[in-house]
Amino acid sequence: MSAPKLTESPRPGGVAPHQLERDTVVAIWRSDAQHGLSESEAASRHAKLGANELREAPSVPAWRQFVGQFQQLVVWILIVAALVAAATGEWIDAGAILTIVLLNAILGFVQEHRAEQSLAALRKLSAPLARVVRNGAIRQIPAQQLVVGDVVELEAGDNIPADVRLLRTYALQTQEAALTGESTPVEKSADHVSAPETPLGDRKNMAFLGAMVIAGRARALVTAIGMNTELGHIAGMMQAAGRETTPLERRLAELGKKLIVLCLVLVAIIFALHIWRGGEWLDVLLLSVSLAVAAVPEGLPSVVTICLALGLQRMAKQNALVRKLPSVETLGSVTVICSDKTGTLTRNEMTVRQVLVGDAWFEVTGTGYEPKGEFQLRGAASSANTGGRESDLKQALRIGYLCNDAQLLAPDSSVSGWRILGDPTEGALLVAAAKAGWKIEERPPLLDERPFDPERRAMSVVYQEVDHALMCVKGAPEELLSQSKLYLVDGEVRLLDQAARDKFQAAASEMASHALRVLALAYRRDPARDAQGFVESELVFAALVGMIDPPRIEVRPAIEQCRAAGVRTVMITGDHPETARAIAAELGLVDDDRSVASGQQLDRWSPEELANESRRISVFARASAAHKLKIVQALKTRGETVAMTGDGVNDAPAVKAADIGIAMGVTGTDVTKQASHMVLMDDNFASIVGAVAEGRRIYDNIQKVIRYLLSCNAGEVMFMFATALLGWPAPLLAVQILWINLVTDGIPAIALALEPPDPDQMRHPPRPRSEPVITRQRALRILRDGLLMALAATIAFWWRYDEQSANLAEARTTAFCVLVVAQLFFSLACRSERSTMLELGPFSNAYLFIAITLSAMLQWMVVSLPWTRGVFGVEGAISWPVVLLIALFPATAIELGKIVGAALRRRSLRVENAS
Repeated sequence: MSAPKLTESPRPGGVAPHQLERDTVVAIWRSDAQHGLSESEAASRHAKLGANELREAPSVPAWRQFVGQFQQLVVWILIVAALVAAATGEWIDAGAILTIVLLNAILGFVQEHRAEQSLAALRKLSAPLARVVRNGAIRQIPAQQLVVGDVVELEAGDNIPADVRLLRTYALQTQEAALTGESTPVEKSADHVSAPETPLGDRKNMAFLGAMVIAGRARALVTAIGMNTELGHIAGMMQAAGRETTPLERRLAELGKKLIVLCLVLVAIIFALHIWRGGEWLDVLLLSVSLAVAAVPEGLPSVVTICLALGLQRMAKQNALVRKLPSVETLGSVTVICSDKTGTLTRNEMTVRQVLVGDAWFEVTGTGYEPKGEFQLRGAASSANTGGRESDLKQALRIGYLCNDAQLLAPDSSVSGWRILGDPTEGALLVAAAKAGWKIEERPPLLDERPFDPERRAMSVVYQEVDHALMCVKGAPEELLSQSKLYLVDGEVRLLDQAARDKFQAAASEMASHALRVLALAYRRDPARDAQGFVESELVFAALVGMIDPPRIEVRPAIEQCRAAGVRTVMITGDHPETARAIAAELGLVDDDRSVASGQQLDRWSPEELANESRRISVFARASAAHKLKIVQALKTRGETVAMTGDGVNDAPAVKAADIGIAMGVTGTDVTKQASHMVLMDDNFASIVGAVAEGRRIYDNIQKVIRYLLSCNAGEVMFMFATALLGWPAPLLAVQILWINLVTDGIPAIALALEPPDPDQMRHPPRPRSEPVITRQRALRILRDGLLMALAATIAFWWRYDEQSANLAEARTTAFCVLVVAQLFFSLACRSERSTMLELGPFSNAYLFIAITLSAMLQWMVVSLPWTRGVFGVEGAISWPVVLLIALFPATAIELGKIVGAALRRRSLRVENAS
């Protein structure tokens, strides 16, 4: 069959890939099953066919986003009032009000647009990855860059990145419920050829975008991408769902509704009082509506979204990618971090240090993944058969590299050092075999494979040697010892009696006590078969291999930081208890044996017992994925807010059950990443701690914004309400109220959301998850702050007014300026609940300094330029020293309160220590 011209169609030549033999498919799609496409050919196809992505629903046009700013009821009332003013000849008032409404809409549009851009950037950061063969080497690339003809590698836990024709399969099973509606796993086979009319769910030689691998592994050829995939056809009929609001946004919306009701009641009272005293109904209407607009913090949701999105982008730069906005609230409440050991607490660069074959111990030199080192026989042994020992060693190391899915990659133009693609433990076995002189790329034909199973704790492969089949097995020592009948010693195979078993068990414990991870290797010639395939039984025990993955140097300080922040760290690992204890002690996690528990103990405990024991246990060893889920549930039963790390597909239930599920970005499977709330791009525990700190910072900054906006709005309403009760005329014009709302609520609030972290944020306990947005203490603080600003404005108005109607315009001007300046000074006091402005440093938040300067300049222009003075009703000379003095009163009182509070806390601490 001639090779047709490649197009966007998934069927070059009009033939579906499930109808064809795999070699024919490779030829038609002009690829190479072994080496894949070249980079130049892949780039050419990508340029021609486009990205491998589903087309999203059209974004909301900018003009519709802008129009959406006018959909609030109070804004329409204000517009109607301005039109009425224009109809009665009050052109200046009408024009000023409409201008401010327009400026408010522009500011709201800019805030929402910035928030959407931030969210879009987060979506790009979380794009899925795929393992592709290019130029004969396996690379990890964004799935969007895949093209038809690419050869991809799949393994358990992966999402299928495109529609693919399977080329090689090893016990492959996929879950295709997203496409077929059937939740039953589907067994796949590369050898199968389907009839043209075969239904989607029965095409056993195909795997589809949207499905996931739940068992086994495979190599496959991409036959369709993007909208040409089966899932793409479905997506073409659907509209993407809109962005889901976060729980915080929903709670703020509820808060906004309550504030609207409260403000409308107060505004109605103010309206009635002024009408009763003979005020002009149009002036009073404009005043009341303007006050209602100013009192409601309509900019709060967009500022909060910006704060969340920008904070999450900061986390992403620190290698912690938060996939879901609501998770940032939970991050600040985490009380327990359950972390895997390998790669998270350690460097994930396993190196073989010891090998025990028969009765011969070998020490292995060399570091990292560079295949340079020696095997040195330790001490004197009972036999002089050195050649037999070296033969045993090479045989054992050959098993290690044959029973292996990793790749050892030499330095190239893009990477300077040796590196491993795949599991670091398997990589360490490859390096050890290379040090022994094996050419690890030379392997006999593969007959069968049983992938690693956490329950069975072993992996096996069967190869076809010249005159026999060879099964190679690696796994936990106790598991392989139970399946072994013989063992290799001095070039011979002997019966594995109880004495030999005890010797190997003792050796495994000795290795583990030195923080070595212990793996066993075994083999069998011509293994037996049953209905499921080759059987792992009656093995020849070949060797114990001890390897080490040293702790990351940054982890111990991070754990100490967690402890100071009231966050407990728990290590969960599949390693031997002795290995786990040694690493944990080095990290400062344990100081006695009571802090360590094994998987066997977990199995004996009831859920209630586990919940009680989890209070003291810091290390869980020999723990399976099922144990992880039990640990999460036990901790949550005790009321803990739990963060849980995971990488394998079997970790997904525990990751999903945790309050914060954390997937490994380097070693994690797609399924685990999808179940997670956060992905560690560097698999580093310190990044988790950084994310918790950033989560606290984000929530603290949101609280600062809420305090600032609500306090300012409360101050304006209190001021207007107090003067109405005193029988004074309206102390502010409608246009002045709207201007205050515009110049103080927007830019300073966003700048507060960018406040640097509080130095003490990781020195206080986590925030309770049940804590409301506004606690009783915060509500009282908001009322106090609002009262101080209302008092300052009232003093300013009274000072100028002096019960003389001729002074009313000047009194309004003074109160107008005092409110604006007082709110700008107050933003500085909102930076911290305990630290003063001087302690924080006046310029430590440059954004806020710029925002205050810009807002102050706008206020000065409004009250100084001749054409704006008339629009805003500004009359008389402004005594700026008096304005500044009165405006400083609220912030100064708050700062003095912080100093007195700090002194009282120090005194209380001294008394407590003395007692």
